[in-house]
Amino acid sequence: MDFDIKDKELAHKGKLRIEWAAQSMPVLKSIKDRFAREKPLQGIRMAACLHVTTETAFLAQTLKAGGAQLRLCASNPLSTQDDVAASLTMHDEISVFAIKGEDKETYYGHIHASLAHKPQITMDDGADLVSVLHSERRELLPEVLGGTEETTTGVIRLRSMAEKGVLQYPIIAVNDADTKHLFDNRYGTGQSTVDGIIRATNRLLAGSNFVVSGYGWCGRGVAMRAAGMGAKVIITEVDPLRALEAVMDGYQVLPMQDAARIADFFCTLTGDIHVLRSEHFEVMKDGAIISNSGHFNVEIDLDALEKLAVSRRMIREFVEEFTLKDGKRIYVLGEGRLINLAAAEGHPSSVMDMSFANQALTAEYMVKNHDQLQKQVYGVPADIDKEIARLKLSSMGILIDSLTPEQEKYLTSWEMGT
Repeated sequence: MDFDIKDKELAHKGKLRIEWAAQSMPVLKSIKDRFAREKPLQGIRMAACLHVTTETAFLAQTLKAGGAQLRLCASNPLSTQDDVAASLTMHDEISVFAIKGEDKETYYGHIHASLAHKPQITMDDGADLVSVLHSERRELLPEVLGGTEETTTGVIRLRSMAEKGVLQYPIIAVNDADTKHLFDNRYGTGQSTVDGIIRATNRLLAGSNFVVSGYGWCGRGVAMRAAGMGAKVIITEVDPLRALEAVMDGYQVLPMQDAARIADFFCTLTGDIHVLRSEHFEVMKDGAIISNSGHFNVEIDLDALEKLAVSRRMIREFVEEFTLKDGKRIYVLGEGRLINLAAAEGHPSSVMDMSFANQALTAEYMVKNHDQLQKQVYGVPADIDKEIARLKLSSMGILIDSLTPEQEKYLTSWEMGT
């Protein structure tokens, strides 16, 4: 079995942590039990490029229970939990190629390794796997039946590929499922991002000015949790509708140039490039702390900051100090990468339960229905989305009402008025 991990001796620790996460993932547990009985993925070769965390490990175990031949690599150089990678390799005999802190060459080498068994299904988080397939490993494309994509950034990239006619197989946008983005992006990103910032800095949020750049579902979550800890939240946006929502939600909305002058903390969550750049660094306060929770490390223009700095040093783990010519210090967290995974453990398992239930069920759906799909990006089928919500409520012991026959008739008729 091929693999590349940091240390096999970490496997026992990882196994226990995976068990702990699985306790809060009852929906995926029910899917795993069914997969073990029915084997809907029997013999299917899968390549997954995901954050290698405890929650991802339980998904990997579920896919293997369904019969898949899985290879797993990291979707971010800093997001791997090395003990989890060791446990999957040693205890579950899943080929894992992931090491926390791996350099760019190793990162892409691991993606190529995950493709070495000619996958029929891809599972991506950020679309790097799909990108490599389409640019460097095109000879493997005829083997691919379809794929899934986990996150907003990846969906944006894939839709661009589809619009330009270069996407070579159908992909389901798991991120667009209501049971994914309404919960994972908002509550998961909100809690884990604030957790990562606090773990990295041990600074007090209460009373601080906290800038959230981007008011999508991830930005909403971070704003909500930072405000809950007493921060004065400022939103920066380019979309007038989202800016208006932020105002109505009670936040101050400012252009970044103005927000940069007063902020103590910054967190970018836009999916775009160079949200924080030279003109912003130049007006920041001494001691400003900047972080990113968007998928790629492009939202902070680190090259521009380096050019402005006269010195830089690691002052504590995951905190790099840049000193400018005027003596002002700016602190970058986690190399500008996903702070919730660089300095913390990522989303809580109970919210990833729904996200990865979507991944498992849409992989099954793709195997069964790929021949009916075009080379496009598709949403998660509504029946899968609603079933996951139903299972989650059931696992929480929560009951809801059902429509009466009279109500169903009313909702499908036009004759009845006031």
